[in-house]
Amino acid sequence: MDRETVERVARAAHIKLTEAELEEYSKDLNDILSYFELLDEAPDCEGFGVNPIEVADVLREDEPRMELDPDVLLKDMDTYERYVRGPRLS
Repeated sequence: MDRETVERVARAAHIKLTEAELEEYSKDLNDILSYFELLDEAPDCEGFGVNPIEVADVLREDEPRMELDPDVLLKDMDTYERYVRGPRLS
């Protein structure tokens, strides 16, 4: 990354950098970007089992069911046409 780009980013972030810091950050960012270029050259590892954690679908299937009778739940509640009534808001 060139020095001018680092200077523009620092200015946009309202960070004041000295000349030495601009040069240092420019070099550091160039090093980081070159490491990413090395990763782009790495071979594709799909299918080789390099994932340390097994990826599997652990979710259960959704199956609708009624475990509780709605009439039993609503019998002690203040309801109007089977809708639960709450306190009035003023």
